[in-house]
Amino acid sequence: MALEKVPSTPVRRSARHNNQPVVKATLANRPGVTHKWLGAPLYTRTMRSDADHTSTEDSEGDDHSEAIFYDGFTRQKEASPKANRKGKGKQDQEVYRIGDTVLVNTLTSIRYPSVGVIISMWQEGPVIVPSARPELTMKIKIHWFLRPNELAKVRASRSQLKNEIYYSLSSTAVVTPNELRSPCSVTENPPATKNDGDESDSDDESTEFYCHLAVNPTKGLFYPFEWHRRRTVAMKSKTQDEDMWNVRVSEPTPNSKTKLQAEVDDGQESGDSGDEFVHDDSEDNSEDDCEEVIQELEDIQEEGEDEDLELDDMVLRTPSKRRKRVLNIKSTPSRPKKPSKTAPTPHSKAALRLRQKNKGPRHLKPLRPLFSQNVIDLSGLPKDAHLRSMHLLHVGSRPDALPCREDEFVEVLGHIVDLVEGGAGGCVYISGVPGTGKTATVHAVVRELKQMAERNETNPFTYVEINGLKISEPSAAYALLWEAVSGHDIANDGHLKMSSKEALKRLDRHFSAGGMRGPGGHACVVLMDELDQLMTTKQDVIYNFFNWPSLVGSKLIVIAVANTMNLPERVMTGKVRSRLGMTRVDFKPYATAQLEQIVNSRLEQAVEGLDNPQKVLSADAVKLASMRVATVSGDARRALDICRRAVELAYSPPNSRTVGSQDINAVIKEMQNSPTAAYLRECSFHEKVMLAAALKCTRKEGVQEIKFGDVSYQHMILVPILAADTDSTRRPSAAELSLVLDSLLASRALLIEDGGIAARKSEADRKVILNLEEAEISRVLGDQGDRWRSALGT
Repeated sequence: MALEKVPSTPVRRSARHNNQPVVKATLANRPGVTHKWLGAPLYTRTMRSDADHTSTEDSEGDDHSEAIFYDGFTRQKEASPKANRKGKGKQDQEVYRIGDTVLVNTLTSIRYPSVGVIISMWQEGPVIVPSARPELTMKIKIHWFLRPNELAKVRASRSQLKNEIYYSLSSTAVVTPNELRSPCSVTENPPATKNDGDESDSDDESTEFYCHLAVNPTKGLFYPFEWHRRRTVAMKSKTQDEDMWNVRVSEPTPNSKTKLQAEVDDGQESGDSGDEFVHDDSEDNSEDDCEEVIQELEDIQEEGEDEDLELDDMVLRTPSKRRKRVLNIKSTPSRPKKPSKTAPTPHSKAALRLRQKNKGPRHLKPLRPLFSQNVIDLSGLPKDAHLRSMHLLHVGSRPDALPCREDEFVEVLGHIVDLVEGGAGGCVYISGVPGTGKTATVHAVVRELKQMAERNETNPFTYVEINGLKISEPSAAYALLWEAVSGHDIANDGHLKMSSKEALKRLDRHFSAGGMRGPGGHACVVLMDELDQLMTTKQDVIYNFFNWPSLVGSKLIVIAVANTMNLPERVMTGKVRSRLGMTRVDFKPYATAQLEQIVNSRLEQAVEGLDNPQKVLSADAVKLASMRVATVSGDARRALDICRRAVELAYSPPNSRTVGSQDINAVIKEMQNSPTAAYLRECSFHEKVMLAAALKCTRKEGVQEIKFGDVSYQHMILVPILAADTDSTRRPSAAELSLVLDSLLASRALLIEDGGIAARKSEADRKVILNLEEAEISRVLGDQGDRWRSALGT
């Protein structure tokens, strides 16, 4: 009896690992639809695992199988039973051949189907007995066109005509006949309607498209292109060479400079968008020469004398970003090397060596002055220095004037640019205590990166921000990421009504589907702010977000921002920490001089443009506030709060005075006498110790929710240390600790886990959380003495 073959787990082809599993995308079969090959086979060749399989198939051991290629197939649609009963049953038949343009259903084609051209079709052979479902083994290779909405959201802006599409240079995918929706037509005759940059005016049901440009979606570069000539030359290939459909361009060498480029370096001409290839007027005969070369190439291909020459090897040149190039066909560039079967993963040795080789100031210098633009609109405020100062000193105002973070800005920007231009995914972990400018710096990096992409100085990308404090639950981040990678237009269509489970399923299929994810090949940058709030017990959310960038071809770049430097080592499991990588940037607390510079920069902006600028804060007042904050936390927001409150006390129009040191001392004393501070001073000794223990456990674990058993253990450790100045150092019993906990719960200083599940837990396993500001607890308890400050780490 023959042994039954056990199906093997599909694996992802990777340069680093050859056995990484992927999510297998199940493709729905259309009921009542049959597919059959048209005519006799054209030829047979050995299958290639890197080109003849869909991304969800297991290609192990298939390199010796035979592929039988055909010229076309038919799709037969059966009539409905109701039509058959009425005698009107009629079967519709569609014929698909090589060179036909079709609409294709992809994972991201929610609203618009993708557009492609069939370049080959085959079936794995030999076929001894015809299959009852031949569409399950039929393979169709598609060369993609791209719609404007399939390009990156952040890119150099350009207008397009209605239903205009772009031909990709070499982006292909292997699909089954079930993914082909219907035939369509592509023409070179421009329509009369112009969208003027609005991509939402395309007709959902349109099957007629206009194409006159080829595009490199990764780099955002456009080239002049003649679709019918491309199709004619590719169809003449006797061996059905799929490479004939690719548009080859020669990359410019870094040291080569033409005369025209040297002139453009001094100043860019006005009106040039910089994203299209432009001919030079000095060579009027270049187009005639192109016609002669093209004709010679076509003759050579028809005679079979040299099948290796390519049409575009002598026609197209890559335009440099923000530069105009001269069309030169006098020399034929050498054929570029074929890419390897797999791309290096982000953390592989090959990828790290490539980043180290390319690392440097090439993208970042010379940079325009950082944080030098004031984006806060002060035009609506009166010409009063005190009012303007109160406005700019508010923590809610976020001007670009954020000094003392230039080095971190350049470092983060360098990491992100390397990943965007390298074409690989990756993670960047940014940590630091609250109030050290992490989020403001990252937002400045994203603004700079967007401007670079819009100026065609870096590759285009799609951007999405996920804030752990602004979503209802951590799993809601899946839907936000899916909206970004699928190209969903939130501004016009609103948010997708999709469950977190469905969004996760689609994201898994998208990042593991290879070519079937769609024709777009741009990067996606995700900012995950307040990462601490996205931590769950299973850590599945952050694991998925850190794991997807490691998949080959994902081009997902995650910027994770957290308030704890050692959060990965203390909280994350080993598999999550390994996906995070080693690219980390730590924001240290501000020193006194840095806080002074931050406050003074905002005060300078407040009096800028005033006829009679008045000094709002004295130098001694700013220095005193900065010193008091730097000794406690180094939180810039607290320094701004103190200075703003002092300005409010000194504001008394029309004779407002300058804030002095005495005003700063009064504000600090007022803050120390807040209701929270008064409550903490009235707490008993063991209540203060338990709050200190809870604060220490929170900082140690890196999460807000901690077990009461851990707090009790820390309480026992702190009692002998903090009770040295008191009469008794006796440790309390478990019952006495329960009474202390009940007292803190009654005053709402602590909150405890509640509910039916929590009721079945022991008291030590139930989780508690601080309901008071951590900085306030640290400041008030730190005033108790040196032992308290040492225990709290202040």
